[in-house]
Amino acid sequence: MALILSIETATAVCSVALHEDGHLMALHELHQDNVHARSLMGLVRNVFEQAGLEKTALDAVAVSSGPGSYTGLRIGVSVAKGLAYALDKPIIGIGTLEALAFRAIPFSDSTDTIIPMLDARRMEVYALVMDGLGDTLISPQPFILESNPFMEYLEKGKVFFLGDGVPKSKEILSHPNSRFVPLFNSSQSIGELAYKKFLKADFESLAYFEPNYIKEFRIVKSKKNPFLV
Repeated sequence: MALILSIETATAVCSVALHEDGHLMALHELHQDNVHARSLMGLVRNVFEQAGLEKTALDAVAVSSGPGSYTGLRIGVSVAKGLAYALDKPIIGIGTLEALAFRAIPFSDSTDTIIPMLDARRMEVYALVMDGLGDTLISPQPFILESNPFMEYLEKGKVFFLGDGVPKSKEILSHPNSRFVPLFNSSQSIGELAYKKFLKADFESLAYFEPNYIKEFRIVKSKKNPFLV
């Protein structure tokens, strides 16, 4: 049997799950901004207490690997690597958008399209395009929402949009075939996908694993005070 701890901190959601052989045993999450640093380890403790298990029972640690919030990803990956190192367990990286898209598969048919989106500020989102069978059509990348960049898929059939990039995109993406699904990132889908990687021994290098930010992190200084971000 495989016991996997999963961590999702790429967005405002701070989420931790415990799965055994891909089946959910415990899930704790907070939907609040800026709580990851002070709350993540508490959520880790909570899932083990709920399951009645010790950390030493783990077989692997999985973590959302990006894209997403620079700070959130850094915190999640750092905690995951720390636990994996301390317990001498492998670490599994799961793409943030892939895990988000996976949540919509139960609602879609093979001919549908799934487009998970993460808010990348201003009128930009990080997104990927996946078919209803779970095969990636366009890999994760930034999309500018000056016009509808997904019209070719909408003209073919139903398109399921989900994630925290949806609220600011609804007007632009409005179409008879648009389906806006109120689902957001969760460690639950991280754990389900991580189990598939575990069976194939598809692990990350503990020493070199880093989040996929897609774009470099930039500090924007205030025009009024160059020392304020």
